[in-house]
Amino acid sequence: MSTVTSSTDNTFASLGLAAQPNDRSTSLGQADFLRLMTEQLKNQDPLKPLDNAQFLGQLAQFSTVQGIDKMQGAMQAVASIMESDQTLRAAALVGREALVEASSLDVQAGTTVRGEITATSAGPVTVEIVDAAGTRVRTMSVQANAAGNVPFQWDGRDDAGQATTGGRYTVRAIAGSGEESEALTVSVAAQIDSVSIEPSGLVLNLEGLGSHPLSAIRRIG
Repeated sequence: MSTVTSSTDNTFASLGLAAQPNDRSTSLGQADFLRLMTEQLKNQDPLKPLDNAQFLGQLAQFSTVQGIDKMQGAMQAVASIMESDQTLRAAALVGREALVEASSLDVQAGTTVRGEITATSAGPVTVEIVDAAGTRVRTMSVQANAAGNVPFQWDGRDDAGQATTGGRYTVRAIAGSGEESEALTVSVAAQIDSVSIEPSGLVLNLEGLGSHPLSAIRRIG
């Protein structure tokens, strides 16, 4: 509850009232404030009545306290609605596919890996799949017709056409060759296994890629 800070003991004593014992010894609640103002009116000196400006000021203070309480209630209601909306959004994302900037992921045997490469110019792009030991198991080539996103897909097989085992793999994309070669940004698509609602916002838990905040997701399909 919003409170108005005051020295309550002295004020109540000046009106011949006993101070109300509670654990908020230096604050007035709405009920206390109204009771105090009523007693002031009842016990005021008839020859020196309460100044109109002072009386209006106290009324304004009381109205402010009420307004703050109403505002707090409204804000709590809005927060509750937003939390419910966020929960519904989170539930709707599970099972969908998200594209996130990442190059390393855990791959199950027989799984196809899809993603995009951000090309800086037109030309051929070499895509390499490297296992956890650093061995290049597959080399592919895709063509960038212009600067922008170029899709790629790895079927989980090595250069000999044999299925690779499950494990940790890294996707590398290189444009050009020799001294003019350039490493390009890789993004990988993965299924959203679950969604966590954190104080900072939604966090997506992606299959093989771990947790990523919603702000890091490039696209959800």
